[in-house]
Amino acid sequence: MASRFRSFLPVVIDVETGGFNAATDALLEIAITVIEMDESGFLHPGHSESYHIKPFAGANIEKAAIDFIGIDPFHPLRIAHDEEDAINNIFRSVRKAVKSQGCSRAVLVGHNAAFDLNFVMAAAARCDAKRNPFHPFSCFDTATLGGLAYGQTVLAKACAEADIDFDKSEAHSARYDTEKTADLFCTIVNRWKDLGGWL
Repeated sequence: MASRFRSFLPVVIDVETGGFNAATDALLEIAITVIEMDESGFLHPGHSESYHIKPFAGANIEKAAIDFIGIDPFHPLRIAHDEEDAINNIFRSVRKAVKSQGCSRAVLVGHNAAFDLNFVMAAAARCDAKRNPFHPFSCFDTATLGGLAYGQTVLAKACAEADIDFDKSEAHSARYDTEKTADLFCTIVNRWKDLGGWL
């Protein structure tokens, strides 16, 4: 893996949030899927991990956002972690994966990745998280890759073109979207390898 992406380990992340502003709006869910490589150089989704997150103190939550994603942040049966605990647990798992695969750091893979990266970096800053494993601005965007490979930038439509099952009723769950994004990323990168684009 270390030789494939300039010593970066791709880690797929999806977040569900209380709005679009990473500085002010609540981070409500986060999920990761670590990407692995087999002995033939093909990529596969590896370990996944996800957390429901309690809104940080003073966080803004837009009603339109939670209506869209279908999350009640204050539901009494919602098992949620403090943001600091969730971020530190994610970072610890990613650092372990980076080390085990001989890479130097992680690079975030996401569907419209800049959105996810902004929320991860804002949460890390709020929590004063140490040893953030992610590159601070580089990322791999499956919306762009899906447009290139299949002419589709919407996750569900790109997955359909790639023959990846996608249940729209499960969408906007961070874990489900992360796992489908991981499937899409691996499918596109492996197809490029099949075509001779990387040996």
